[in-house]
Amino acid sequence: MESVDYLIVGAGSSGCVLASRLSEDPDVTVKVLEAGPADRSLYLLRMPAAAWIIINGRKYNWYYHSEPEPYMDGRRIFYPRGKVLGGSSSINGMVYLRGNPLDYDGWATNQLNNWSFAHCLPYFKKMEKTDGGDEGFRGREGPMEITMGGDSSPLYRAYVEAAQQAGYPFTSDVNGFQQEGVFFMERTVLGGVRNSTARAYLHPALSRPNLTSEVNAHTNKVLFEGNKAVGVEYIQNGETKQVRAEREVIISSGVFNSPQILLRSGVGNAEHLKALDIPVVNDLPGVGENLQDHLDWPIQYFCKQPVSHYSSTTMLGQVKTGLQWFLAKKGVGASNLFEAGGYFRSRPGIEFPNIQHHFVAIAMNYDGSMPNKGHGFQAHISQMRPTSRGFVRLRSTDPFDPPVIQFNHLQTEND
Repeated sequence: MESVDYLIVGAGSSGCVLASRLSEDPDVTVKVLEAGPADRSLYLLRMPAAAWIIINGRKYNWYYHSEPEPYMDGRRIFYPRGKVLGGSSSINGMVYLRGNPLDYDGWATNQLNNWSFAHCLPYFKKMEKTDGGDEGFRGREGPMEITMGGDSSPLYRAYVEAAQQAGYPFTSDVNGFQQEGVFFMERTVLGGVRNSTARAYLHPALSRPNLTSEVNAHTNKVLFEGNKAVGVEYIQNGETKQVRAEREVIISSGVFNSPQILLRSGVGNAEHLKALDIPVVNDLPGVGENLQDHLDWPIQYFCKQPVSHYSSTTMLGQVKTGLQWFLAKKGVGASNLFEAGGYFRSRPGIEFPNIQHHFVAIAMNYDGSMPNKGHGFQAHISQMRPTSRGFVRLRSTDPFDPPVIQFNHLQTEND
């Protein structure tokens, strides 16, 4: 059996970072397993505006849906998740936003003492490279290069100016001292190309002799000796394989897949495991529980002037957009489309923002289709800190079966 020091399951937004950082020590060996393919693509994984296409395909996407949501009239909510090197950082909207400092300080008051904003700030700075903002809050030498949006359509500036006229403040650096207000969005886009964690962290590190990666490696379960995790079993090209970890097995497979792997390994609620005839290694009822996420409502409007990105969706517009991007990495193709946004309080008495906006200079459905023929724009409105809670559970012991995902969105009156 192959043996390494550190075995990382999932080469996503965190797994790529872990692989890079751990392999900086030349005296240890690191291996990372990714269920999806390599992030080699002519344009889909590289052109920022192509994100709308990726999330509606299955090649690089787990393509999950929730169970019928009981508080949303039985609707099943679509949850795209990256299945490729870089994980969801290779298919998402490339928006770069930190949480509110008071969120982290709230964690610290709930026994997570080392997760206050003051504790997290040095790591935020260490990861990023940007020439904007105050050096007290922003990093200058990290591997993840960040760029500013807001210039691909006059609608982005119009949104920001309209919000200011309505009395909302403007913040020049949403990831700096002041989060509240309207702003131009920072993005994980570099040189007109998506800057995923695979691009920023993993690929530069793969030249090290002590780091290896495997793609199309679908992890089934963690291997245990007693209560100690010593490796994993995975399936690659129809063949079942095992690899041993001498120091640590690190599960970084995302909010849906990490609990699946643990449950199939016998770590989780004993009643759930026994119902599926899975031997219990550790009765840990919290695995897969307390699932939470914010909802997003896109509100669309017609645009009176022909200044939205609608022109780029016509046949001629697509040719023009493609040529601009392929030849110069510029134009609409180089935009993630989410180029402006805002953080607001929904009512007086709220301590810090509980509503988030993402503004897009085109009216487009989540599946990439156009709801109306013509120029338009939309504001995505998201609730922050929802109080509804759900769960992730196994549908069966088949490692290729999707999980049971139940969010219970809008379960509480607060939401």
